[in-house]
Amino acid sequence: MNWTTLAGLGLVGLSAGLMLFLAALRRKEPPVFRRIAAFSRLGHAIGRAVEDGSRLHVSLGSGGLTTPQSASALAGLTVLRRLADLTSAGDKPPVASSGDGAVAILSQDMLQVSYQDATAGGFYDATAGRLAGLTPFSYAAGTIPIMRDEHVSANVLIGNFGVEAGLLADTAERKGSFTLSATDNLPAQAVLYAGAQDPLIGEELYAAGAYVNAGPFHAASLAVQDILRWLAILAILAGALLKMVGLL
Repeated sequence: MNWTTLAGLGLVGLSAGLMLFLAALRRKEPPVFRRIAAFSRLGHAIGRAVEDGSRLHVSLGSGGLTTPQSASALAGLTVLRRLADLTSAGDKPPVASSGDGAVAILSQDMLQVSYQDATAGGFYDATAGRLAGLTPFSYAAGTIPIMRDEHVSANVLIGNFGVEAGLLADTAERKGSFTLSATDNLPAQAVLYAGAQDPLIGEELYAAGAYVNAGPFHAASLAVQDILRWLAILAILAGALLKMVGLL
């Protein structure tokens, strides 16, 4: 085992330890985050959906669990679970669309658990978690009817998208429905920044779980990211200083 591997394992262990410590600490103290207006407007959109009997749609993108885009898919599933809990009092349950079979199955599981918790084991509609299409544009083609025809008042596009995300944003705009978007794909970020009502930028995608209060570990992960950034900055400055004095 070389030093690079040991350093990587050490970093993983340090991050895990910090997350456990901070998650336990934050159970006693409410977390304070930088304000992101999109999440404030999402809360208002959820309230309106519950009040007027409309539906929330969560679009999880085309990323799979065995691809490099799995992190964005898992972030989307976390948000789906929390939003399903928040809208459980509404007349219409939320609906989720995805472009990967495994993610579609997990979305059904998330919705089922949330619905049964809210209704004490009541009947669950398995069609609430849908596989809309297996290619990017077939996924968009299968998702557009959900946004257009199923009384959807708020959309959350979170996951891996390509430029086909522009079609989804345009549909939401034509319907006049709220749209929050977050993706790990740079071209899709550019399209959604121009076309979506409330786009998230960069790593804000992975902070979504903390902002919707999905659990203490999500809040702790943001603090760990900040700690690791400062450690990286200090390491760079120390290396530059050592280089200047001739020790490197």
